Amino acid sequence: MEKSVGSVPSRNHEIFDAFRLAFETGNTVDFLNKVTEDFHFFVPLPLEGWNQEQQGKERFEELIRFERSVLQVQLTPLIKLENESYGMVVFRADGTLNGLPYRNELTVVFEFEADRIRSFREYVGMPLKNYENP
Repeated sequence: MEKSVGSVPSRNHEIFDAFRLAFETGNTVDFLNKVTEDFHFFVPLPLEGWNQEQQGKERFEELIRFERSVLQVQLTPLIKLENESYGMVVFRADGTLNGLPYRNELTVVFEFEADRIRSFREYVGMPLKNYENP
């Protein structure tokens, strides 16, 4: 189920892929080259310091380092919806969390400003209690 407008699909697909690769490989360069100066994000981690909106490229790099320390995952896009202002992708996540088998679905909603990512917000399909006890 894809909804696209004009040349938006190629931009959004590049963004979705750069996001996926950052979480799968730890390489944030492609994704961070696509963000605005006032880039911010929210991830639903049940941990102090992560349970509110986050700001900036450095904080995103910290997120990826932390996530990769506890979560090894492959993300498979299931649904992509997009227009000029917003993009949404639903991923199936398969891998391990703290060494235990992990499978979940997560939805990421991106806000665009021109051809850049202004923000994203992540929604996760199940509670992430395993993050609390690494």
